[in-house]
Amino acid sequence: MKPGTLIVFEGLDGCGKSTQLGRAGTYLRERGIDPVVTREPTDGPWGRKIREMARSGDGVAPESELEWFFEDRRDHMREVVRPALRAGRLVLSDRSYISTVAYQGARGLDPGKILQESEAEFVRPDLVLLFEISAREGLARVAARGGESEPVFENLEFLERVSAVFKVLKVDGLERIDASRSEDEIAADVILVLKRFLGSTGSESS
Repeated sequence: MKPGTLIVFEGLDGCGKSTQLGRAGTYLRERGIDPVVTREPTDGPWGRKIREMARSGDGVAPESELEWFFEDRRDHMREVVRPALRAGRLVLSDRSYISTVAYQGARGLDPGKILQESEAEFVRPDLVLLFEISAREGLARVAARGGESEPVFENLEFLERVSAVFKVLKVDGLERIDASRSEDEIAADVILVLKRFLGSTGSESS
């Protein structure tokens, strides 16, 4: 059994998961827990390739897209996640293979097969916080925040298919959170889940 703990933040583009991860990290540090904060896609070579593709508007074949995410995740597991867990650290990750199940599943690949292969190869999260929001509202938030867009992923028809996969997702440790509310209301729910989870694992006082 790995000594550390992996908590992942998941959801559609614009759901607020990155903001909530940042707030959760602050909450934990104020209580003496120094989490390792990371994300997928990573800033490594495969992650950069994925982001460049997403911003270009020119997608690749679903099978190639899937393999790029798997290669990036293999590097992430080897270089960041597994070493942190072996050291007994708490890891907070912005996305994981759960996103691959939903996003590449929405490309027409088999979500069940992606999940099975991912659980066989990668570290399984101890807790999955899935922030639920409509595709339309998520895209509105993406537009409002500005910055570089990722048209390969950030389009309504595609995100509605992603949302449909998320809705039927069943994995251990899954907590669904209504992300249509205010940032503070969502954060309050996240803290409640963390208190319950870390209290049950004995990690909150470490």
